[in-house]
Amino acid sequence: MVHQVTDARPSLSEDIGKREKSYFIKMGIRLVCLVLAFTVPAPLPVRLLLFAGAIFLPYVAVIGANAPRREAPDAFDVTDDSQNEIPRHRREIGS
Repeated sequence: MVHQVTDARPSLSEDIGKREKSYFIKMGIRLVCLVLAFTVPAPLPVRLLLFAGAIFLPYVAVIGANAPRREAPDAFDVTDDSQNEIPRHRREIGS
């Protein structure tokens, strides 16, 4: 089995960047819902839907931002019973 670079987890800074972007998008949608709920002369069900978005989107945004990092896929067992272990005195290359 050959391991590929794509099997590695994203870096911590990349993961945080994705979480921040997702959080700010959700909070931007929340702000739009709140402004529209107060300014647009819409029927009551539409306004209630906008208020619900303004109330529940922060919860969804925070839960998504604090979600644990996704783990890398489980490593495959690459040991082969037919292979012999390299003797200890031969493990270094060079010196």
